[in-house]
Amino acid sequence: MWWSGITLLILVLPNSSVQGIDVILVVESTQKDLTKVFDEKFPEVETLTNKKFNYELVEFQRSKSDDIYADLCTLLASGKYSAVIDMAWGGWIKGRKTANNLGLPYLRIEAANHLFVQAADDFLKSQKAVDAALIFEDQNKLDQSLYYIIGNSFLRIIGAQLNDTKAFDRLKKMRPRPSNYVVWGSSLKVKEAYTKALGMEMLKRDTRWTLVFQDFKHNDFALDTVMNQTNFLQMEDEENCCIILNKNGADCDCSNLKDISTEIVGNGIELFLKALSKMDNEGTLPQQAWTCDNPSSGDNDTRAKFDLAVGTTVNSTSYLFKRDKHNVPLITAPIKIKAKSENQTGPIFMGDWDPVQRFVQAPGYSPGEIKDYFRVGVVLGMPWAWIEGAPDPIDTQYLDETKPNRGLRGYCIELLEELAKRMGFDYEIVPSNRNAYGAKQPNGTWTGIVGDLISGEIDISVATLTMTTEREEVIDFVAPYFDQSGISILLRKKEPVQSIFKFMSVLKTEVWLGILAAVFIVAFLIWCLDRFSPYSYYNNKDAYPEGARDFTLGESLWFSLTSLTPQGGGECPKALSGRVLVAAYWLFIVLMLATFTANLAAFLTVERMQTTVQSLEELARQSKINYTVVDNSPYLEYFHNMAGAEDELYKKWKEITLNSTSDQTRYRVWDYPVREQYTHILKVIKQNQPVATPEEGFQRVDNDLEANFAFIHDASEVRYKYYQNCNFTEIGEPFAEQPLAVAVQQGSHLQKEISKIILELQKERYFETLSGKYWNSSKRASCPVKDDSQGITLKSLGGIFLATLCGLLLSMITLAYEVWQQKKLDKNKVHEIDKVIAKSGQSKIITVGSKQVALDARSGFY
Repeated sequence: MWWSGITLLILVLPNSSVQGIDVILVVESTQKDLTKVFDEKFPEVETLTNKKFNYELVEFQRSKSDDIYADLCTLLASGKYSAVIDMAWGGWIKGRKTANNLGLPYLRIEAANHLFVQAADDFLKSQKAVDAALIFEDQNKLDQSLYYIIGNSFLRIIGAQLNDTKAFDRLKKMRPRPSNYVVWGSSLKVKEAYTKALGMEMLKRDTRWTLVFQDFKHNDFALDTVMNQTNFLQMEDEENCCIILNKNGADCDCSNLKDISTEIVGNGIELFLKALSKMDNEGTLPQQAWTCDNPSSGDNDTRAKFDLAVGTTVNSTSYLFKRDKHNVPLITAPIKIKAKSENQTGPIFMGDWDPVQRFVQAPGYSPGEIKDYFRVGVVLGMPWAWIEGAPDPIDTQYLDETKPNRGLRGYCIELLEELAKRMGFDYEIVPSNRNAYGAKQPNGTWTGIVGDLISGEIDISVATLTMTTEREEVIDFVAPYFDQSGISILLRKKEPVQSIFKFMSVLKTEVWLGILAAVFIVAFLIWCLDRFSPYSYYNNKDAYPEGARDFTLGESLWFSLTSLTPQGGGECPKALSGRVLVAAYWLFIVLMLATFTANLAAFLTVERMQTTVQSLEELARQSKINYTVVDNSPYLEYFHNMAGAEDELYKKWKEITLNSTSDQTRYRVWDYPVREQYTHILKVIKQNQPVATPEEGFQRVDNDLEANFAFIHDASEVRYKYYQNCNFTEIGEPFAEQPLAVAVQQGSHLQKEISKIILELQKERYFETLSGKYWNSSKRASCPVKDDSQGITLKSLGGIFLATLCGLLLSMITLAYEVWQQKKLDKNKVHEIDKVIAKSGQSKIITVGSKQVALDARSGFY
């Protein structure tokens, strides 16, 4: 593990009885190669100071920190050591606290790659970055950096090493992707990492790559392709080389500089030993035993003199003596790193970094806003998302790449725009065809939009995805944006049969024919009785001097017809036999009129009260209306699950009945109390064949004018279609209600961020306003009334008016015929009189109407 390394601590003590100064070095186990540096530096300082320095290595393992601390306290108690030099990565916390308690001189030398890590961290902070993937040459460099990052950096990070063959695969599959990738190392290793990332297509629009060069060969970094979002952090050769080597002018030869950290340690040791030699000459080195359990044994004045001696020695060189965030003296090299960015027009200078001033932004440079960039999956379908103005608004081939949002609009699109606005991210919409929500395969994989989230093809799903426990196992849902959208039933209103002779349907055709036959038969019988009865007016006119009705064949038919009306048939036959027939006929008429009136009222009442099924239970119990769902949809899965539950319950009941021994009368197989409703529904759905898309289901309902086909689908979409199409009616209340929610990849930090925004939108009643835009019930107000629920329409009884009109027209025609006939008769009479006068040769007086006219046979005038 990275925390189980070894730290070497340097402890120094002047001893007047022994020639020279003894030094103890405590370093990490992976820094044992520093002994070569010590073996070179100690003789050099001995030559310069004419002092003898001896060192002893103390191995520090973090997993054995207590044991190492006990060994340290034993050494300090021997009275041989005067100071502590800590070269551990990030410093030894317990050693620092002990030194503070004792007043023991304590010093750190920057022995890790923390200068470059700090430079990159400050740079990313200036760019307002929030997360980063860190890539180092090997595990050792990664471990070193973690001692600075943990407790110092504000970034959400993930670490990786270049020599790990699977590291880049893990980084590529990580969702959501980090906004920043940072590579540390030599120019050769940085180029290797960048080339690998370029080949794996990891340099995306939504990522920034920062390359930190830890040598002076960055000019050798040259690629044919450098992405626009690539930043370079590098040292200027001559100035930084002289700082690291602690030399000036021509002595700054960087050709042999292999490891900057090692060089800094070597020069720091040299400066430290010189400061010790100076203190020894001045007689200010402490010469006492240090007891870890006795804080009063320390002398803060001694430590102050130690810090002054070291600071004076270091500050006279190009190195830097400062205090870290724990107020511990630290020797480091004040290297200067320049930051620049490459784009198509050339490099852009961004600023400088050094350990004192940290990152200073270049004048005139303003970092652009670094927005997150996500791929967002949507499922096409109205009113959630559709292609505006396309021949087929849910066919992905009609996507318009030239328009914002690819030409899409809808509820989910507006919600996505609002989320992007409030969270400040850019996005790319990845639309899927209808019903592409996804299903779990037998091998455990997922298809559709759920599968895209799992594989990382998309980062967010803003679609009508229901929250289920099965999906929760592989993806994460945020707070619901659409509460309780269940399953509903859509049915077409029955197209009313429009007929102007609707009143005729009250009686069957054979009844109407029977009535018509009765009229003619009664008319004929009346004529017969009037002709053959000796007491009729026709045969006994002397008995009726005042006159009576002559029942000719026409008059009998007229009497038979008018008897059907409320005013009656008029004067009845005089013979008793005729009157008996008329009385029986009138009784027939009374009964028939009463029957017609009663049936007409009942017919109209029943027609108004006709209702279709009102719930899923009623739909399952009847056999007239067929129904179906979308194939491979959550709704078909729901009925499969419920039918399976019914089957499982029956098996349990069967087991109870077969294994019951105490009371056989209580549990019997044929007394099964649960009705197999969903099993029957699923059977009907299979018989009618599930439809491929919801649009096909809606169209089948609309095409069935007899209202004998229902479509079971998502309640929100059913309600939308109900508001859009006046022919549709929604049956019952939604069932199997589940909320709709935005989904993200499992473990994504976006879950909390989006949930927060969703809750804010709910508080602002945003979703109510958005729903009212797409589910507008006011559209139903303009729908025409297609039944007789508002009263009897003119069209229903129009035949009565038509019959009256036909009678009027027939009367006019008859009148014209009568006038023509009368004129014809009058003409014939005049013609006959003219012949008589012409034959006698005399004038004749004739009466025409109320006038007397004299006709002259010679002239023909009066």
